[in-house]
Amino acid sequence: MKLLIKKATIVSPTSPLNGTIKDIFIVNGIIKKIAANITEKASKTIEQKGLCISIGWVDIFAHFCDPGLEYRETIETGLAAAAAGGFTDVFVLPNNSPVTDNKSQVEYIKQKATTYAVNIHPIGAITKNAEGKELAEMYDMQNSGAIAFSDGINSLQSSGVMLKALQYVRAFDGTIIQLPDDKSIGANGIVNEGIVSTQLGLPGKPTMAEELMVARDLKLARYTDSKIHFTGISSSKSLEYIKRSKETGINVTCSIAPYSLFFTDEDIKTYNTNLKLNPPLRTEKDRQALINGIKNKTIDCIASHHIPQNWDGKTCEFEYAKNGMIGLETLYSCLQTTLTDLPVEQLIEMLTTNNRKIVGLPIPQIKEGEIACITLFNPNTTFTFDETMIKSKSKNSAFIGQKLTGKVIGIINGDKIEMN
Repeated sequence: MKLLIKKATIVSPTSPLNGTIKDIFIVNGIIKKIAANITEKASKTIEQKGLCISIGWVDIFAHFCDPGLEYRETIETGLAAAAAGGFTDVFVLPNNSPVTDNKSQVEYIKQKATTYAVNIHPIGAITKNAEGKELAEMYDMQNSGAIAFSDGINSLQSSGVMLKALQYVRAFDGTIIQLPDDKSIGANGIVNEGIVSTQLGLPGKPTMAEELMVARDLKLARYTDSKIHFTGISSSKSLEYIKRSKETGINVTCSIAPYSLFFTDEDIKTYNTNLKLNPPLRTEKDRQALINGIKNKTIDCIASHHIPQNWDGKTCEFEYAKNGMIGLETLYSCLQTTLTDLPVEQLIEMLTTNNRKIVGLPIPQIKEGEIACITLFNPNTTFTFDETMIKSKSKNSAFIGQKLTGKVIGIINGDKIEMN
């Protein structure tokens, strides 16, 4: 197949072509020519005012629910949502049924996704059945293609088990991903502990539950000299701990959920169950701290925290609703809408190179002779997000009805193309 992209602004901070407007000619998945004006005939041409391209985007924390929870999401619908969101690569959580805690489960997920435009990367569970008690077969899973290790939405509570896990993955330069949440602090909390939780009469979860876990795991990472990545950071104090640890040489990275940039606990006053999340929505002060953390590069990347829930899981009283919202399809638009004064190169770095470096994924290039791995987007398009746009099997998004800026046009991954 011959594909021609016309007059696209290349956003690639490490490339000499960064900021230039070029035509790109792709033949059977290989970039054959990059020039100011290409006249070769193509079977498909992509041209749009304001079109930008970058190397393919990566998401490091999404739940595809397959096997066992296919009523919420399947690998097929999850990959469709990822493609619609501009992602060529997605790390998928182990919290399935059965849990991805052995090499056969890793191989099942990888095999089921071989024919799609999006590359799927299973995250192996740290512990058997993600129960936090006994280490899983991490070495075998790594050999079978597990990209990193995490108990996913189950925060690892035991200091001893975390210590052993960090020591174990050092042997093959593996990365531990932790959603920091001390479940013994505010054990029944469902929203951020503060003025809003008091006004609504809902049990609160203090930021200390996150901060204690971050502090503990940073000490363990320093002791083991191993790699740890925190996701779902929502507290300004957590960012302070991480920033100081980076400065002292601890091998730590972190990401945040996009909804933490867009919403605050004030939005919970509508009792929209799609805003029942973990980590919970924090205060405006914390939201501003996250924005500053992006600007000063304490925050390395954005993770979608794509957690599908079926209709029954959200259509109920707030306190009984399940945690989570889908996020792959709105991640870029959320960033473009909230981070209006952030240089586009820095925004794209958080979606492309920073997250690949966390786990040592090869970084593709927009260069003649290279395999095409490209995301196409338009940062200036304004639209209202509608439920009919959702490709995910579940529809639990608080962004429905929100006016957003920045739209994904499609992805090209080798000879596979997905366009919105």
